[in-house]
Amino acid sequence: MNAALTLRERSEAEASRLPPLLARAEHLAGTVLLGDHGRRRAGLGDDFWQYRPAQIGDSRRLIDHRRSARGDQQFVREREWQIAQSVMLWIDQGASMRFASEKTLATKADRARLLGLSTAILLVRGGERVGLTGTTLPPRRGNAQIVRLAQAWSEDSDADYSPPEHRAMIPHARAVFISDFLGPMDEVELALTKAADRGVRGVLLQVLDPSEESFPYRGRTIFESVGGTTRHETLKAGDLRDRYLDRLARRKDALTYLCRATGWQLGLHHTVESPQSALLWLYRALDGGTQ
Repeated sequence: MNAALTLRERSEAEASRLPPLLARAEHLAGTVLLGDHGRRRAGLGDDFWQYRPAQIGDSRRLIDHRRSARGDQQFVREREWQIAQSVMLWIDQGASMRFASEKTLATKADRARLLGLSTAILLVRGGERVGLTGTTLPPRRGNAQIVRLAQAWSEDSDADYSPPEHRAMIPHARAVFISDFLGPMDEVELALTKAADRGVRGVLLQVLDPSEESFPYRGRTIFESVGGTTRHETLKAGDLRDRYLDRLARRKDALTYLCRATGWQLGLHHTVESPQSALLWLYRALDGGTQ
């Protein structure tokens, strides 16, 4: 719990430097929320949107008993304003994210969690509902949700790469994915394709250590994955530099193409840079700005 609270305090410090963020769903431009507690305009925001299966974490008062009585499954009745204010977040918790080339640098995981929680704080202050992709933590408002996010992101995965969660995407909501995106691309493609099919727009933020961009290694070098599953020793690390940089460039090109095809935005952040610069980019991207 202490680790979660420490992460929250640092994230709040980052978030406090920016005005409240209003993550706007493009198809519901008429919905505007202001202030710490949020405010919604009357009109289309009250219209029925859809029924969806109840998920873990949904309040019992949200259950539509008339619709649920038709079968064995419980359903929630959603309105347009609830969809417009929902932002789903996914932070890569794989072992590869725990890498830092120098002790003075933050790990990619630490930076990703800080940025993810800072973004969530801004969204909640703007009246938005935030949650995790998947079914474990549906979007909600309030400071208690920030604590839940901090707790969820304080856990690490044993796998080298953690694939993006793509279940239970809320139609026409917004999403934020933060990762190094160095793992298998097929899971990323699946997640963004499914999101696009449901009208979900969002942003990818790639977080890299500066050494992953420059490949400064020379001579005898042992490369080992953070999770310990892969190990490679070479006497001429410099000979690998061009091939490595070429593969990294091709990965960035693939991410760029994927985001263009699905209507998402792609950003890049290095752990040597200020967290504020990345938070500002996320602010503008989610708020409808350009890259």
